[in-house]
Amino acid sequence: MIYAFKIGFLDVRWIDIIDILLVSVLLYQVYKLLKGSVAVRVLLGFLSLYLIYLIVRAAQMDMLAGILGQFMGVGVIAAIVIFSQEIRKFLLILGKTTFRQDGILQSIMIWKKKELKESTNISPVIEAAKTLSASNTGALMVFSRTSELKFYADSGDLIDAYISKRLLVSIFNKYSPLHDGAIIINQGKIKAARCILPVSERENLPAQYGMRHRAALGMSEATDTLTLIISEETGQMSLARNGKIDTNLAAPEIRKRINSYLHEREPQPAEEETKNNLEVAS
Repeated sequence: MIYAFKIGFLDVRWIDIIDILLVSVLLYQVYKLLKGSVAVRVLLGFLSLYLIYLIVRAAQMDMLAGILGQFMGVGVIAAIVIFSQEIRKFLLILGKTTFRQDGILQSIMIWKKKELKESTNISPVIEAAKTLSASNTGALMVFSRTSELKFYADSGDLIDAYISKRLLVSIFNKYSPLHDGAIIINQGKIKAARCILPVSERENLPAQYGMRHRAALGMSEATDTLTLIISEETGQMSLARNGKIDTNLAAPEIRKRINSYLHEREPQPAEEETKNNLEVAS
């Protein structure tokens, strides 16, 4: 048997290297599909635990390996039960994107030049929001900084168009077939319209919050996004993020907060843990 090299007590074969590369591509695809949702944190935690289990088993620590092995078995069943909807969506998306330009083949072709990320021009968004607010036209706009939110984009109609005031006003026109649901904005484009968002299940929400506010709040709880809500009853503009809604905001404040969100640096794990500790302490 031909070995590539040897690390300590491990004999690495060429087939092992190919195996690792294929698993890496698969895990990257899973991460890309789940990126932006709360499920990705569970996935990373599960993979970390599985890596520890492999190291413990390779070191022949039988007692600890047995405990972790039992936990891994229960953890898989729990993950299937908790994330049954996400698994179903993942399989559907995987079937559609496997051999597309943005699918697995693109990940394998590492020499392919990556496209530059486009900045988001929010001026048309603000102008459209003021027009919609003045006419009491309801609207729901989801801004995503890092992810295209494929799970939610595929629940609506794909558009992939540059942002313009006329397009936004046309989408949310009461007689438009696309006005129900939300639009998703990422990298300077409207990715999809008529998207279905998760609805918050909180029981202590104010009575004036309708389905748009509940959907925006649910989206902010499940993903790292910023959602702009325009009330159909009052015309008030609100923003939802991290499970909180700030209502009755003026257009300059809307612009400031959207710009702040889009240009915010993604927190590192240590910073995020410190932030969570501060929130718990408060």
